[in-house]
Amino acid sequence: MKFLYSSRSHFNLANLVTFSNIAAGLIATYLISQNIFLWAAVFAWMGGAFDIMDGKIARKHNLSSEFGIQLDSFADFLSFVLVPVFFIFQAIYLTNYSGFWLFSAGIASIYYVISGLRRLIQFNINADAGEVQKFFTGVPTPLGAILLWVFYLGNLAGILPNFSIIILMIITAWSLNSTIKVPHP
Repeated sequence: MKFLYSSRSHFNLANLVTFSNIAAGLIATYLISQNIFLWAAVFAWMGGAFDIMDGKIARKHNLSSEFGIQLDSFADFLSFVLVPVFFIFQAIYLTNYSGFWLFSAGIASIYYVISGLRRLIQFNINADAGEVQKFFTGVPTPLGAILLWVFYLGNLAGILPNFSIIILMIITAWSLNSTIKVPHP
């Protein structure tokens, strides 16, 4: 069981938790495709919990590695970019839009996905294993995902009209790669 606490092991404890994040994201994606939105949200948030845990475990047990950085970004892309965008597309856009508005929602969704991917790639280029910065430059993808979930809930509660979700998604996508400084917890 020494492999669980070796930074050279691809299956160390921190990476196993990251794999759990990926599994939760895949399950959420399947549930979204079946329009089972409540359980999809539960699994998406479980992925977020795994993301918090993997970083804490990696720092506590000195398990940070280049492989772990790349794996974590892949998990973040799935759980914090693809899942919330797919969720909003399926739950709001497909049920409320057609024609021009559905096309516009699709463009906004693609822009968000590309912005999230660009952010994660740039983060990896700038990241050093085991090093934690004081501030993020641009909105981190987990925070972007939380914002998308809040927009969804605002729409569900009738506070945010359907068309505003497209605009808010575009603004959030832009903020992912902005120069906004966000404190690292």
